[in-house]
Amino acid sequence: MTRADFLSRLKKGLVGLPTSTASEILNDYEAHFDDGVAAGRSEHEVAAALGDPDRLARELRAEAGAQRWHQEKNPSAAAAAVFAVLGLGAIDILILLPILMGVIGALFGIGIAVIAVFFTGGGLMVGGPFVDPPGGPMAAILAGLGLMAGATSAGALLAVVTIGLVNALVWFARLHYRLLKPALEPQSNATVGDPA
Repeated sequence: MTRADFLSRLKKGLVGLPTSTASEILNDYEAHFDDGVAAGRSEHEVAAALGDPDRLARELRAEAGAQRWHQEKNPSAAAAAVFAVLGLGAIDILILLPILMGVIGALFGIGIAVIAVFFTGGGLMVGGPFVDPPGGPMAAILAGLGLMAGATSAGALLAVVTIGLVNALVWFARLHYRLLKPALEPQSNATVGDPA
């Protein structure tokens, strides 16, 4: 694979990253090619040492998504981190996706239930005294407040669990990247040490 082919595939794989980040990454890999050619290696040897540019782009996107999540901690960053992790490999997707979709579905369902209980509590608190509930108007007000407080607590717990899930996914992505990185580096180092 030539320098142009490698960089073109890497650039396509980095689509969606901020332009400055993608440019910085591409400049780093251009420098790898410059250093390799200066050391007497061919572009094909340098490209082989760097590995598959598509896989490399997925790893770099996962790392960028993880960094964004640690900086911003918002739903958009969480979604970016999750999709970047899922983009690491087809085997990971086959294993993680069904589990992750089940967990996300359950969290979404619980979130909807929490919202429904909160508004039910509000309706009971406001409207309960006007319908002559058992125990009197004060019982309706207290029951409504209790439901709203319980829903608020459940919502806070749901937020903590969701943040923990995203952090676990980011941890998985970093672990995955760290396991793959040594497989690429010794190959690169062995090629660098060979006399031309």
